[in-house]
Amino acid sequence: MLLNKEKSIVTVVDVQARLLPGVHEHERLVDNCKWLVRLAQLMEVPVIGSEQYPDGLGHTEDSLRALVGPANLHAKTLFSCIDDAGFEAAFGAHDRPQVVVCGMESHACVVQSVLRMLEKGLEVFVVADAISARNPLDTEIALTRMERAGAQLVTREMVGFEWLRGSDAREFKAFSKEFLR
Repeated sequence: MLLNKEKSIVTVVDVQARLLPGVHEHERLVDNCKWLVRLAQLMEVPVIGSEQYPDGLGHTEDSLRALVGPANLHAKTLFSCIDDAGFEAAFGAHDRPQVVVCGMESHACVVQSVLRMLEKGLEVFVVADAISARNPLDTEIALTRMERAGAQLVTREMVGFEWLRGSDAREFKAFSKEFLR
């Protein structure tokens, strides 16, 4: 199944500044999440995010927070974002069956969110180059588990090309110029 921009929503899971220093290739993670959010904005795809216990762990990395918009970020204490009532209500308001997931940590909040989204009947696409954890092995095992459970593994460029469908799309020139260089 291909991604469809009319059916998609991007979910940014717990990319919190205070936790980033311990995360494997955290600068790349933040850059790739920002790339994906900017792409969603170009393609008019909604973006929603979560923050794990922000009172204790702080907020989303500043530049990513600014892109997503503080009003689109939802505090939670459950590891699965979709199990949080506030997040689920905001997510459900968009009525989008395809979820494009990025964030951290792969083996905790990302995997639990993805598995629960699958259980709810959503089509889940995990952006493999936009998730991470403290230990790369945790990410590797989480990717395997999510794929076996039915999630589609994609890269950020795959998301862009699938949303575009062809070079005749009105956004293709901007995509080519801003996202492929």
